[in-house]
Amino acid sequence: MATVQTSVFDIFKIGVGPSSSHTMGPMRAAQLFINALGKNNAIKHIRARLHGSLGATGRGHATDRALQRVLPEQLFNSDTDIEWLPDSQDLPHPNTLDLIAEDVNGTVLLEQRYVSVGGGLVEQVMPDGTRVRDCQFVPARPVHHVSSAAEILTICKAHQLKWSDIQLSNEALTHEEVFAKLNEIWKTMRDCIQRGISTEGQLPGPLGVRRRAPEAYRRLLKDGDNRAPLRDPLELRIHAYALAVNEENAAGGVVVTAPTNGAAGVLPAAYAACQDIHGLTDEQIARGLLTASLIAGLIKLHASLSGAEMGCQGEVGSAAAMAAGGLVEMFGGTPEQVEMAAEIALEHHLGMTCDPVGGLVQIPCIERNVMGAVKALHAATMAMRSEGTHLVSLDRAIFAMRDIGRDMHTRYKETAQGGLAKVMVDGSHVRC
Repeated sequence: MATVQTSVFDIFKIGVGPSSSHTMGPMRAAQLFINALGKNNAIKHIRARLHGSLGATGRGHATDRALQRVLPEQLFNSDTDIEWLPDSQDLPHPNTLDLIAEDVNGTVLLEQRYVSVGGGLVEQVMPDGTRVRDCQFVPARPVHHVSSAAEILTICKAHQLKWSDIQLSNEALTHEEVFAKLNEIWKTMRDCIQRGISTEGQLPGPLGVRRRAPEAYRRLLKDGDNRAPLRDPLELRIHAYALAVNEENAAGGVVVTAPTNGAAGVLPAAYAACQDIHGLTDEQIARGLLTASLIAGLIKLHASLSGAEMGCQGEVGSAAAMAAGGLVEMFGGTPEQVEMAAEIALEHHLGMTCDPVGGLVQIPCIERNVMGAVKALHAATMAMRSEGTHLVSLDRAIFAMRDIGRDMHTRYKETAQGGLAKVMVDGSHVRC
């Protein structure tokens, strides 16, 4: 049976918004293509074909601009050299792109196909259909071979380990190197929050969405705010921080995939708010990140972290599960409580569609991160107030998400053709 082979640095990667699948993934694919071309002076032109979800929402997700940032301007023009093919059939993945290099006569010198599988990760599709994973990130070297949460709990019980211990043991770097890189990841997350709560204005694009994080943060600091029906300082802080991160992401700022750009605000909002209120150390935060990445590894193994495959349950749902499990670990919960918290958070995102209005990562994406972060907090609280015994396991919840994602119509999976995206475009609504 396949086992989790995902590094914590596969899950948490520093990049730019607005989309890990549609921006960071294509940028990485373009770089791999350039590397494969080498110094071939016969190449005079590069073309791109964007299929499926990339073809449907690539403009709103800045895929064209992402490719232009990497491919040489003298060979590629994003305005004229991209074919948008949202209706392509028999794709290896909903986020499929082809890159083609030609000589002066239009003869194809190299053509390669890539799939952007979520969270900025890409795979090259070989002529025989096999897929080769991009190994730019630190490869895991499993000491503990695990393929399920049940196996993780068994190992934790047998060896008196935590979830974070298992992930840490499976990393190729030394423990000191892992914690140093995680501190850098955490600093980037906190810097993103700070920029988000400090930057006023309007997000790019035709929707005219106004940044709300600065105002939310000012209200948080102001005593006697009677506009918030719930004035719990922790939840209000989570609210402001999640808005901050995803508004930065929507503006094309520097964010950390957690596990994707579209869900980048859930985990850092919950962790940063708890650090501010409860004084969590950076080492505790790092332990939370390790735990979260192991949860993400299970989801990636058996389902997907991609909105184009799973809908938003695969992005915000996964992020909430990661955040909830990590919170429990940071606050000293048992491995069983970590598993329970992740399951609760994931269970209550099952069936969530990915329906970005206008193909932009703004509506409903930004608010969904707020809701996901708050759900993560409550899932962690519920788990820690129990003994960790429950009927629905995390493994079963992941399999349920996989099946729901497979059954979900493609128009509800990051194509901007259904749900809120369709309602906002065609003007249809329920009249009371």
